[in-house]
Amino acid sequence: MNLAPTSELCFGHGFGLRVEHYGEILRRGVRAELCEALTENFMGRGGRPLAVLEKVRRDVPITLHGVSLSIGGIEPLSTAYLSELKQLCDRFTPLLVSDHLCFGGFGPHRAYDLWPLPFTEEAVLHVAARVRRVQERLGRRICLENVSSYVEFRDSALTEWQFLSSVAEEADCWLLLDVNNVHVSAHNHGFSAYEYLDALPRERVAQFHLAGHRNCGSHLLDDHGAPVASAVWELYRHARRRFGPRPTLIEWDENLPTLERLEQECDTAREMERHALG
Repeated sequence: MNLAPTSELCFGHGFGLRVEHYGEILRRGVRAELCEALTENFMGRGGRPLAVLEKVRRDVPITLHGVSLSIGGIEPLSTAYLSELKQLCDRFTPLLVSDHLCFGGFGPHRAYDLWPLPFTEEAVLHVAARVRRVQERLGRRICLENVSSYVEFRDSALTEWQFLSSVAEEADCWLLLDVNNVHVSAHNHGFSAYEYLDALPRERVAQFHLAGHRNCGSHLLDDHGAPVASAVWELYRHARRRFGPRPTLIEWDENLPTLERLEQECDTAREMERHALG
Protein backbone atom coordinates (compact mmCIF):
# COMPACT_ATOMS: atom_id res chain seq x y z
CA MET A 1 0.00 0.00 0.00
CA ASN A 2 0.91 3.63 -0.43
CA LEU A 3 1.17 4.42 3.28
CA ALA A 4 3.39 7.51 3.16
CA PRO A 5 2.88 9.72 6.23
CA THR A 6 1.15 13.04 5.72
CA SER A 7 4.47 14.83 6.15
CA GLU A 8 5.52 13.49 2.76
CA LEU A 9 2.48 14.80 0.90
CA CYS A 10 2.72 17.66 -1.57
CA PHE A 11 1.16 20.63 0.20
CA GLY A 12 -0.59 23.45 -1.58
CA HIS A 13 -3.89 25.11 -2.40
CA GLY A 14 -6.25 24.40 -5.25
CA PHE A 15 -9.88 23.92 -6.26
CA GLY A 16 -12.30 21.40 -7.70
CA LEU A 17 -12.47 20.99 -11.47
CA ARG A 18 -15.91 21.83 -12.89
CA VAL A 19 -17.26 21.31 -16.41
CA GLU A 20 -17.99 25.02 -16.90
CA HIS A 21 -14.28 25.79 -16.63
CA TYR A 22 -12.97 23.05 -18.94
CA GLY A 23 -12.66 25.29 -21.99
CA GLU A 24 -10.59 27.90 -20.19
CA ILE A 25 -8.45 25.25 -18.52
CA LEU A 26 -7.66 23.69 -21.89
CA ARG A 27 -6.71 27.14 -23.23
CA ARG A 28 -4.54 28.46 -20.43
CA GLY A 29 -4.18 25.83 -17.69
CA VAL A 30 -4.74 26.52 -13.98
CA ARG A 31 -3.09 28.83 -11.49
CA ALA A 32 -3.00 26.53 -8.49
CA GLU A 33 -0.71 24.04 -6.76
CA LEU A 34 -3.14 21.12 -7.07
CA CYS A 35 -6.65 20.36 -8.33
CA GLU A 36 -9.44 18.03 -7.27
CA ALA A 37 -11.37 15.87 -9.73
CA LEU A 38 -14.81 14.48 -8.90
CA THR A 39 -14.17 10.78 -9.37
CA GLU A 40 -17.47 9.90 -11.03
CA ASN A 41 -17.00 12.58 -13.71
CA PHE A 42 -14.01 10.71 -15.12
CA MET A 43 -14.82 7.03 -14.63
CA GLY A 44 -15.35 5.00 -17.79
CA ARG A 45 -15.18 8.10 -19.98
CA GLY A 46 -12.98 9.46 -22.69
CA GLY A 47 -12.94 12.63 -24.75
CA ARG A 48 -12.90 16.11 -23.28
CA PRO A 49 -13.11 15.28 -19.53
CA LEU A 50 -10.06 13.02 -19.67
CA ALA A 51 -8.23 15.49 -21.92
CA VAL A 52 -8.74 18.15 -19.25
CA LEU A 53 -7.57 15.84 -16.49
CA GLU A 54 -4.53 14.81 -18.52
CA LYS A 55 -3.60 18.48 -19.05
CA VAL A 56 -4.06 19.38 -15.39
CA ARG A 57 -2.15 16.32 -14.21
CA ARG A 58 0.84 17.26 -16.37
CA ASP A 59 1.04 20.60 -14.55
CA VAL A 60 0.01 19.94 -10.95
CA PRO A 61 -0.87 17.02 -8.66
CA ILE A 62 -4.52 15.97 -8.54
CA THR A 63 -6.75 14.40 -5.91
CA LEU A 64 -9.75 12.17 -6.64
CA HIS A 65 -12.90 12.87 -4.62
CA GLY A 66 -15.88 10.54 -4.87
CA VAL A 67 -19.53 10.71 -3.82
CA SER A 68 -20.78 7.20 -4.64
CA LEU A 69 -18.78 4.77 -2.51
CA SER A 70 -21.44 4.69 0.25
CA ILE A 71 -18.86 3.39 2.68
CA GLY A 72 -21.41 3.39 5.51
CA GLY A 73 -24.06 1.46 3.58
CA ILE A 74 -25.11 -2.12 4.17
CA GLU A 75 -25.18 -3.18 0.52
CA PRO A 76 -22.06 -4.97 -0.79
CA LEU A 77 -19.39 -2.64 -2.12
CA SER A 78 -19.63 -2.32 -5.90
CA THR A 79 -16.85 -4.34 -7.50
CA ALA A 80 -17.44 -2.54 -10.81
CA TYR A 81 -17.06 0.85 -9.14
CA LEU A 82 -13.88 -0.18 -7.34
CA SER A 83 -12.45 -1.63 -10.54
CA GLU A 84 -13.03 1.62 -12.44
CA LEU A 85 -11.63 3.63 -9.53
CA LYS A 86 -8.51 1.45 -9.51
CA GLN A 87 -8.04 2.06 -13.25
CA LEU A 88 -8.39 5.80 -12.73
CA CYS A 89 -5.82 5.71 -9.91
CA ASP A 90 -3.39 3.69 -12.00
CA ARG A 91 -3.70 6.12 -14.88
CA PHE A 92 -3.47 9.43 -13.01
CA THR A 93 -1.57 8.50 -9.80
CA PRO A 94 -3.56 10.93 -7.63
CA LEU A 95 -2.00 12.49 -4.57
CA LEU A 96 -5.01 11.40 -2.49
CA VAL A 97 -8.23 9.45 -3.02
CA SER A 98 -11.25 10.36 -0.91
CA ASP A 99 -14.94 9.80 -0.35
CA HIS A 100 -17.49 10.64 2.35
CA LEU A 101 -18.15 9.00 5.70
CA CYS A 102 -21.83 8.39 5.02
CA PHE A 103 -24.27 6.17 3.16
CA GLY A 104 -26.09 7.08 -0.01
CA GLY A 105 -28.77 4.49 -0.59
CA PHE A 106 -30.35 1.19 0.34
CA GLY A 107 -31.32 -1.79 -1.79
CA PRO A 108 -31.76 -0.63 -5.39
CA HIS A 109 -32.38 2.96 -4.30
CA ARG A 110 -29.66 5.58 -4.78
CA ALA A 111 -30.22 9.05 -3.37
CA TYR A 112 -26.98 10.59 -4.65
CA ASP A 113 -26.90 12.36 -1.31
CA LEU A 114 -24.61 12.16 1.70
CA TRP A 115 -26.59 10.78 4.64
CA PRO A 116 -24.92 10.76 8.07
CA LEU A 117 -24.44 7.62 10.14
CA PRO A 118 -25.34 6.82 13.75
CA PHE A 119 -22.27 7.37 15.91
CA THR A 120 -22.01 3.93 17.52
CA GLU A 121 -19.26 1.36 18.11
CA GLU A 122 -21.14 -1.05 15.85
CA ALA A 123 -21.05 1.49 13.01
CA VAL A 124 -17.32 2.08 13.61
CA LEU A 125 -16.56 -1.61 13.10
CA HIS A 126 -18.89 -1.88 10.10
CA VAL A 127 -17.39 1.11 8.29
CA ALA A 128 -13.79 0.21 9.14
CA ALA A 129 -14.17 -3.29 7.71
CA ARG A 130 -15.48 -1.83 4.44
CA VAL A 131 -12.69 0.76 4.31
CA ARG A 132 -10.07 -1.96 4.71
CA ARG A 133 -11.59 -3.87 1.77
CA VAL A 134 -11.48 -0.73 -0.39
CA GLN A 135 -7.88 -0.03 0.56
CA GLU A 136 -6.84 -3.60 -0.20
CA ARG A 137 -8.49 -3.36 -3.62
CA LEU A 138 -6.85 -0.01 -4.45
CA GLY A 139 -3.51 -0.80 -2.83
CA ARG A 140 -3.48 2.52 -1.00
CA ARG A 141 -4.97 4.42 1.91
CA ILE A 142 -8.08 6.48 1.28
CA CYS A 143 -9.38 9.63 3.01
CA LEU A 144 -12.83 9.83 4.58
CA GLU A 145 -14.56 13.20 4.75
CA ASN A 146 -16.84 14.37 7.54
CA VAL A 147 -20.22 15.36 6.12
CA SER A 148 -22.49 18.20 7.15
CA SER A 149 -25.66 17.07 8.92
CA TYR A 150 -29.10 18.38 9.82
CA VAL A 151 -30.47 15.54 11.97
CA GLU A 152 -29.04 13.34 14.70
CA PHE A 153 -29.68 9.68 15.57
CA ARG A 154 -31.13 8.78 18.96
CA ASP A 155 -28.87 5.71 19.08
CA SER A 156 -25.63 7.69 18.80
CA ALA A 157 -23.36 6.97 21.78
CA LEU A 158 -20.27 8.84 20.54
CA THR A 159 -19.64 12.42 19.51
CA GLU A 160 -19.04 13.00 15.82
CA TRP A 161 -15.33 13.61 16.41
CA GLN A 162 -15.00 10.44 18.50
CA PHE A 163 -16.70 8.49 15.74
CA LEU A 164 -14.51 9.96 13.02
CA SER A 165 -11.33 9.33 15.01
CA SER A 166 -12.33 5.75 15.86
CA VAL A 167 -13.09 4.87 12.23
CA ALA A 168 -9.74 6.29 11.08
CA GLU A 169 -7.81 4.35 13.72
CA GLU A 170 -9.73 1.09 13.26
CA ALA A 171 -9.50 1.21 9.44
CA ASP A 172 -5.99 2.73 9.35
CA CYS A 173 -7.15 5.37 6.88
CA TRP A 174 -6.77 9.13 6.58
CA LEU A 175 -9.26 11.91 7.18
CA LEU A 176 -10.32 14.67 4.83
CA LEU A 177 -11.30 17.44 7.21
CA ASP A 178 -14.01 19.61 5.67
CA VAL A 179 -13.77 22.74 7.80
CA ASN A 180 -17.01 24.20 6.44
CA ASN A 181 -18.90 20.99 7.28
CA VAL A 182 -17.59 21.13 10.84
CA HIS A 183 -18.86 24.70 11.17
CA VAL A 184 -22.25 23.86 9.62
CA SER A 185 -22.83 20.80 11.81
CA ALA A 186 -21.60 22.58 14.94
CA HIS A 187 -24.10 25.39 14.33
CA ASN A 188 -26.94 23.00 13.54
CA HIS A 189 -26.40 20.72 16.56
CA GLY A 190 -24.98 23.12 19.11
CA PHE A 191 -21.51 21.72 19.74
CA SER A 192 -18.11 23.43 19.64
CA ALA A 193 -16.36 23.34 16.29
CA TYR A 194 -13.06 24.05 18.03
CA GLU A 195 -13.50 21.14 20.45
CA TYR A 196 -14.16 18.95 17.40
CA LEU A 197 -10.87 19.95 15.74
CA ASP A 198 -8.83 19.68 18.92
CA ALA A 199 -10.01 16.09 19.49
CA LEU A 200 -9.02 14.68 16.09
CA PRO A 201 -5.73 12.74 15.80
CA ARG A 202 -3.24 15.05 14.12
CA GLU A 203 -1.47 12.33 12.14
CA ARG A 204 -4.71 11.14 10.52
CA VAL A 205 -5.74 14.45 8.90
CA ALA A 206 -4.30 14.44 5.38
CA GLN A 207 -6.30 17.14 3.61
CA PHE A 208 -8.65 20.11 4.10
CA HIS A 209 -11.78 21.20 2.25
CA LEU A 210 -13.19 24.74 2.32
CA ALA A 211 -16.53 25.88 0.92
CA GLY A 212 -19.37 28.33 1.32
CA HIS A 213 -22.74 27.71 2.96
CA ARG A 214 -26.18 29.33 3.18
CA ASN A 215 -27.89 30.61 6.32
CA CYS A 216 -31.48 29.38 6.20
CA GLY A 217 -32.44 30.90 9.55
CA SER A 218 -33.22 27.69 11.43
CA HIS A 219 -30.05 26.02 10.16
CA LEU A 220 -26.99 26.39 7.96
CA LEU A 221 -27.03 24.57 4.61
CA ASP A 222 -23.82 23.28 3.05
CA ASP A 223 -24.56 24.27 -0.55
CA HIS A 224 -21.08 25.16 -1.91
CA GLY A 225 -22.66 28.24 -3.42
CA ALA A 226 -20.77 31.18 -1.93
CA PRO A 227 -17.33 32.36 -0.86
CA VAL A 228 -15.90 30.85 2.31
CA ALA A 229 -17.52 32.58 5.30
CA SER A 230 -15.44 34.55 7.80
CA ALA A 231 -16.25 32.12 10.63
CA VAL A 232 -14.99 29.24 8.48
CA TRP A 233 -11.78 31.13 7.66
CA GLU A 234 -11.19 31.56 11.40
CA LEU A 235 -11.81 27.86 11.97
CA TYR A 236 -9.43 27.06 9.12
CA ARG A 237 -6.78 29.23 10.76
CA HIS A 238 -7.20 27.16 13.92
CA ALA A 239 -7.03 23.92 11.92
CA ARG A 240 -3.77 25.03 10.29
CA ARG A 241 -2.24 25.70 13.69
CA ARG A 242 -3.52 22.38 15.05
CA PHE A 243 -2.58 20.10 12.13
CA GLY A 244 0.09 22.03 10.24
CA PRO A 245 0.19 22.40 6.45
CA ARG A 246 -2.09 20.07 4.50
CA PRO A 247 -3.32 20.08 0.89
CA THR A 248 -6.33 22.42 0.79
CA LEU A 249 -9.11 22.42 -1.83
CA ILE A 250 -11.82 25.02 -2.43
CA GLU A 251 -15.22 23.53 -3.35
CA TRP A 252 -17.72 25.70 -5.25
CA ASP A 253 -20.66 24.12 -7.09
CA GLU A 254 -23.71 26.42 -6.95
CA ASN A 255 -23.59 29.97 -8.35
CA LEU A 256 -20.30 28.93 -9.92
CA PRO A 257 -17.85 31.84 -10.27
CA THR A 258 -15.22 32.39 -12.92
CA LEU A 259 -12.04 30.37 -12.87
CA GLU A 260 -10.16 33.52 -11.91
CA ARG A 261 -12.45 34.05 -8.89
CA LEU A 262 -11.81 30.48 -7.75
CA GLU A 263 -8.09 31.09 -8.00
CA GLN A 264 -8.49 34.23 -5.87
CA GLU A 265 -10.18 32.13 -3.17
CA CYS A 266 -7.11 29.88 -3.23
CA ASP A 267 -4.95 32.99 -2.77
CA THR A 268 -6.95 33.83 0.36
CA ALA A 269 -6.38 30.33 1.75
CA ARG A 270 -2.67 30.64 1.02
CA GLU A 271 -2.49 33.99 2.81
CA MET A 272 -4.47 32.59 5.75
CA GLU A 273 -1.97 29.76 6.05
CA ARG A 274 0.94 32.17 6.03
CA HIS A 275 -0.53 34.09 8.97
CA ALA A 276 -1.52 30.92 10.84
CA LEU A 277 1.91 29.30 10.58
CA GLY A 278 4.06 32.44 10.53
